[in-house]
Amino acid sequence: MTALSGMTWDHPRGRAPLVALASRSGSAGDTTVEWSARSLQAFADHPLEELADRYDLLVIDHPHVPLVAASGLLVPLDEQDRSAELAVLESESVGQSFASYRFEGHVWALPVDAAAQVSAHRPDLISEPPSRWEDVLELASEGRVAWPAKPVDAMSSFLTLSAQRGEPVCSRPDRFVAREDGLAVLGLMHEMADAVDPRCLDMNPVEAAEMLASDGRVCYVPLAFGYVNYARSGFRANRIAYRDVPEGARGVRGSCLGGAGIAVSARSQDRSAAVDVACWLASAPVQRGDYYREGGQPANAAAWEDPEVDADSLGFFSGTRRTLEGAAVRPRHPGWLALQEVVGDLVHATLLRSIGDDECLDRLDDERGRLMGGHVSTGSA
Repeated sequence: MTALSGMTWDHPRGRAPLVALASRSGSAGDTTVEWSARSLQAFADHPLEELADRYDLLVIDHPHVPLVAASGLLVPLDEQDRSAELAVLESESVGQSFASYRFEGHVWALPVDAAAQVSAHRPDLISEPPSRWEDVLELASEGRVAWPAKPVDAMSSFLTLSAQRGEPVCSRPDRFVAREDGLAVLGLMHEMADAVDPRCLDMNPVEAAEMLASDGRVCYVPLAFGYVNYARSGFRANRIAYRDVPEGARGVRGSCLGGAGIAVSARSQDRSAAVDVACWLASAPVQRGDYYREGGQPANAAAWEDPEVDADSLGFFSGTRRTLEGAAVRPRHPGWLALQEVVGDLVHATLLRSIGDDECLDRLDDERGRLMGGHVSTGSA
């Protein structure tokens, strides 16, 4: 029996399926994984070097990839004699979920969880959710909309809305975003912030989903990372239906890509067994089977196209597929992780009207130059 250790994030969506699938039998023999979990923030803040020392398997999100590629802390999965398996997994990827973990010619993780900013509504409270931003604002004026906009989620919304206008952030070498686009995006975000409950400015997507599931008045969330758990029977008293984001100039294209991938520590004492587990967890039979049944949000298209899985989740997968296929990868640069924290703080301060819109955009330009130089994002939308 091979015993491995793994680190994931502390939410039923990220933890439950991995714990349930901790034991497996394969061609390489029996393997078990003891999973630990941290909050997303704690995982982001904890030095990767320490985690790679302690765990064989790490669940990461794609903005970490440029940093880990330079660190030597993770195993390049494409160098493990798995080319056939990787080709299948890439062909089965939803949107850019697989591509987001490829950097500088190597694959650093395999997608096991696919997500992007999507919309959510209570089908028992509203029969048809709005599909245009003007309709969203009208519904918000009636006090029926929630919108998670704490700093990290305000940043994600800014990225989504900028890409929806046609230019993802950091697409130019000399600025964070075109001034005209930035002002238009902040203007829409101000309208949203003024219309929703002030508590939304301290809310994350899970808290927004909890409000939506429990409140008898709030019926819609226009931008939040989807959590399929809330669409399933029995998770909460009221189920949530997830659908595509409201349309912008480019339709639903441009949503900020999220999700999670499973990586193997270069310091693992049994790389081969760890790579076996990673490939197995990302495979179609597991993703559309036990991974989903145990509360996960699969990344493999086989799960997204399974009619039973879709029906079980109020059409979560068919209802958000266009958004996932057109989602945008965040900038691919080691400085982005530090910059995205600054972006969140500045945009959030602007929504609180602590600083003006022009000052926010000026400072974003400055911080982009300091942390990323003239790097141009290659993340497409």
